[in-house]
Amino acid sequence: MADSKKKNFKDLSYSELVAQRDELAKKYMDLRFQKIVGHVDNPIQKRTMRREIARLNTFIRQKEIAGENK
Repeated sequence: MADSKKKNFKDLSYSELVAQRDELAKKYMDLRFQKIVGHVDNPIQKRTMRREIARLNTFIRQKEIAGENK
């Protein structure tokens, strides 16, 4: 993945990271259902979304450890 496509999550606050993760998780679930039905335009998108959710979880955990989860 190119650097220009990566989202910069470091600048977001804890609550913004959690909101972003929740929104992305909902989109991921919708994509999973679409894939089951067979209406997915880009099958690689599922993997990319899963990796973005993992990246968000990592930043959320870092903020929790640093004590910034208020």
